[in-house]
Amino acid sequence: MALNFVEELKWRGMLHDAMPGTEEHLMSGMQSAYVGIDPTADSLHIGHLVGVMMLCHFQLAGHKPYALVGGATGMIGDPSGKSAERNLLDEKTLRQNQEALKEQLARFLDFKSNSPNAAVLVNNYDWMKDFSFLDFIRDIGKHITVNYMMAKDSVKKRLSSEAKEGMSFTEFTYQMVQGYDFLHLYKNHNCTLQMGGSDQWGNITTGTELIRRIGGGKGYALTCPLITKADGSKFGKTEAGNIWLDAERTSPYKFYQYWLNTSDADAEKYIKIFTFLAQDEIKSLVLAHKEAPHLRTLQKKLAEEVTIMVHSKDDLENAEKASAILFGKSTSEDLKQLDEKTFLDIFDGVPQAAIDNADLEEGLDMIAALAAKTGFLGSNGEARRELKQNSISVNKEKVKEDHKITTDDLINDKFVLLQRGKKNYFLLVVS
Repeated sequence: MALNFVEELKWRGMLHDAMPGTEEHLMSGMQSAYVGIDPTADSLHIGHLVGVMMLCHFQLAGHKPYALVGGATGMIGDPSGKSAERNLLDEKTLRQNQEALKEQLARFLDFKSNSPNAAVLVNNYDWMKDFSFLDFIRDIGKHITVNYMMAKDSVKKRLSSEAKEGMSFTEFTYQMVQGYDFLHLYKNHNCTLQMGGSDQWGNITTGTELIRRIGGGKGYALTCPLITKADGSKFGKTEAGNIWLDAERTSPYKFYQYWLNTSDADAEKYIKIFTFLAQDEIKSLVLAHKEAPHLRTLQKKLAEEVTIMVHSKDDLENAEKASAILFGKSTSEDLKQLDEKTFLDIFDGVPQAAIDNADLEEGLDMIAALAAKTGFLGSNGEARRELKQNSISVNKEKVKEDHKITTDDLINDKFVLLQRGKKNYFLLVVS
């Protein structure tokens, strides 16, 4: 007997809407479902994680998940939730992106086992590329009326928006192409359920309509809420852009920090959605957090779980060490153990000055390092005062006026970290 997938989504806050009969259908035995993933980049970002987690829970409940990379639909552009048409990609780029996405998805889904519910990756370009325009409008297009397509919210919003460019015919046909995907998977893989964000409801139900009219069968739709932040800003976005799952695009340190810095309200919501922790454990964590919110129990557990899931335990430990450098006690040895990318992530935006390697070989005196050579402090006099007050550190270690900075102080053979007080940092960059 399959576990109750719909109930699991409900308590986790991951169910927005489901077509009548969906729960009963899933409880009747192993079923297949798919989630579409946009392949316009060679990495998933955390905005994709909700759909991926749905597929994970689906597989854990004993069902068979399909991850559909939208190679064909990625060449068109989905109007849902967008105010402008997206850039279109060539086939070579889409194939490269598909391979990169499969590698990331394999961290979450079991693609390799011999189990009947092993995950499958498909690309809709494979069945759309040989479809002629005439075949498509004759065999598929005649089954859906323009009135039906115009009634969809995604279409109505774009047509009523103030965007001057309006909506292209290409985008208008998107729901037909996505609908055909569902029909194709229904006919060829016995896939009876499509899942996605609540903004996809119109596209998904177009697929169920095609299954009814052409396939003579029954398809189901299930959506999750669009994830938002308590302050109204967009989930998964920072000033620097998306939070990616690829460590080269978003370092594990920055990834960890994103989750660690969530608000109390968001952490309580996210820990249900983005971890596999059981309901009782989450209840205990929420209770502990409410009793002592300053300890940030929820945020820490959330950041730990998601960082290990997406990266690794080692990456989590490194991220925790890096966080301690900014917010806790650490030594110059801790700093020197950081790789350059993490070091620069930690001190992103810190003011800096370039100095010559020759200065360090001779030994750079502290007054010059703080004022004359760098401008970190306003004058030599201010530098002397701060040094006398014991408020200056080099690489996290307190120094006096007689200290000289040498090549032995270099971090990654390139940086020296100056600090006044607890939070005022300055970087010397050796050239």
